[in-house]
Amino acid sequence: MRGPRHAGGFTLIEVLLATVLLAAGLALAFATLTAANGTALRGERLANESERMRAVEGFVRRRLAAARPMAFEDPEDGPALRFAGEPDRVRFVADLPHYLGQGGPHLHDFRIERDPEGDGAVRVLLDLRMVLGGEALEDPDGRPPELLVEGLRSASFRYRGIAEDGSAGPWQEHWEQTELMPLMVELRIEDADGRPWPPVRVLLPQSAIAPTAGGTW
Repeated sequence: MRGPRHAGGFTLIEVLLATVLLAAGLALAFATLTAANGTALRGERLANESERMRAVEGFVRRRLAAARPMAFEDPEDGPALRFAGEPDRVRFVADLPHYLGQGGPHLHDFRIERDPEGDGAVRVLLDLRMVLGGEALEDPDGRPPELLVEGLRSASFRYRGIAEDGSAGPWQEHWEQTELMPLMVELRIEDADGRPWPPVRVLLPQSAIAPTAGGTW
């Protein structure tokens, strides 16, 4: 007599095992794609942050390096203001390139303030005004300050002058000798996640440390 004929196909255990292996393979592929996508997004974010960092640093450095010992305010009861420095604000005169405006000497007013819409975040602004006859003119158009960078945790300026013995003095948060220029200015910034930017330290031109003897600014 012939033996029983076996039916073709897969058993239930084989089907379940194949399903489990397929699901594991799909899960692994999805995890790999997710990780790769996350890495690409983080890389893009870091690249954008680095580009923004270099742009802000370069602009601030160039503007400070162009500072001139030119008065922008001449109060009646004190010396003329040529450089005013606070932790959250710095004011000085520098020639403005034509691609940024009308050219000529302009008061550069860098301000650090809380962003009213940034949940405590800090931003850096720049206000530009033409200087004529030792006075900063009001902008007839009433244009708002330019936004340089926002979404920061903190930002601050500090200043370094020349000591009595001719060496570099200590860093200070307030520049009191407003009729003179500091030797060096530093801008420190922390990003939103607390990551510090490389400090922007600018050595002002030696010809800009003090007004020319007998000169009129």
